[in-house]
Amino acid sequence: MSPSEPITEYDLIIVGAGIVGCSAARAFGSDGRKVLLLERDLAEPDRIVGELLQPGGINALKELGLQDCVEGIDGIPCYGYGVIYNGETVHIPYPNDKLTEKPAVGKSFHHGRFINNLRKAARATENVDIRELTVNTLIKEHQIEGANRVVGVSAQDKSGQEFKFYAPLTIVCDGIFSKFRKEITEKTPDVRSNFVGFVMKDLELPFPNHGHVVLAKPSPILMYQISTHDTRILVDIPGKLPSASNGDLKKYMEQVVAPELPDSIRPKFLEALETERLRSMPNGFLPPTMNQTEGMIVLGDAMNIRHPLTGGGMTVAFNDVVILKKMLSPENVPHLSDSELVVKQLKKFHWKRKRYCTSINVLAMALYRLFAANDDYNLAVLQRGCFSYFQLGGICIEEPVGLLSGLIQRPLVLVYHFFAVAFHAIYIEAKRNGWSRAHHSFIMIFTVLYAACVTILPYLWSETKR
Repeated sequence: MSPSEPITEYDLIIVGAGIVGCSAARAFGSDGRKVLLLERDLAEPDRIVGELLQPGGINALKELGLQDCVEGIDGIPCYGYGVIYNGETVHIPYPNDKLTEKPAVGKSFHHGRFINNLRKAARATENVDIRELTVNTLIKEHQIEGANRVVGVSAQDKSGQEFKFYAPLTIVCDGIFSKFRKEITEKTPDVRSNFVGFVMKDLELPFPNHGHVVLAKPSPILMYQISTHDTRILVDIPGKLPSASNGDLKKYMEQVVAPELPDSIRPKFLEALETERLRSMPNGFLPPTMNQTEGMIVLGDAMNIRHPLTGGGMTVAFNDVVILKKMLSPENVPHLSDSELVVKQLKKFHWKRKRYCTSINVLAMALYRLFAANDDYNLAVLQRGCFSYFQLGGICIEEPVGLLSGLIQRPLVLVYHFFAVAFHAIYIEAKRNGWSRAHHSFIMIFTVLYAACVTILPYLWSETKR
């Protein structure tokens, strides 16, 4: 079918009006670029993730001039975390934010309400045009000197009418299920588990205005308040997801998950199981790949995924937009049609973003593997040691939660604390069982340290590659 309207040209086309797309539209539109933002469905989205923005993400939002988007949506300030393990709790407050010299604050909210505000902000930005269309294909320039440059997109509306738009640069941010990721990488997300989520009504959490992590068996449970009356619970289920249609999923919740919850939470959990729809979301890992395709950039979950255990996805996304805005500013790249210069700047972007994304990505995956120890003896030793390490307080919680919140951006701090946890775990285990036999002690030290290495080092290695 031929296009239903004349060819339209822009400086920049953005595919996907979610977290990344809206903030990028705002960023580049305010720089004077003519931006087209395309989204297949502009109705308020309804998701069970993307509901807790860490303080580092709040700071990036402010840099983009989008801080008002977390207001007016019945959001809840978040001041840190509570970790629950075998009936014990430890309080982990956020550290002071060096930018404000006040205790750092995050925000939790209904994802769809936040997205609506971001879309309003993008629409109100001069030079930004938002349209409800589904992008089906990327238009490529194959004929010129053997090039394979992306020069635009082909899209359809809900009636099937086709539209073609052209721009020297297209940003693809179509999420975890991206159909255009294959343009820059053959990697696919390594899915280890699924989150099953629903809302509990009028629940009083042990630490109000805090996220909560229950170190349960076989894997962790998250809880955080997202509005005045709603508290989100996310249950991590490793391996194959039980069927919801035949009742196996609900049975799993009742028989496996409910006994792991604190007594103060269990009644509301069981009550919600009778009224709420159980929805799932895959949890995976996808290390970033350098954008080197001329005329196209892949961003957000389409390019880089980590387990949502630590709530770092939006923080990485907004910081990516902050850095990319600087890399591709009119001062650095006067014309986005200068493909060679754009690719050069994208290489700088790839390595510059490592400073903050490596810590968040590796921490998320290492903590998930540690918190989902299940029946692995050595990981269980590390898990007990980790909780005991948090109980020490001071720097033992300030720097780890600083990494998690996006306020500390030094990967070496992560490595230091992870192996400090490992040695503390060995000490706790020895104190618990005694150093009765030298060879047994040596084996325990070796196996626990080995478990620590295989928990963190593969993710560090993945993050350092191109």
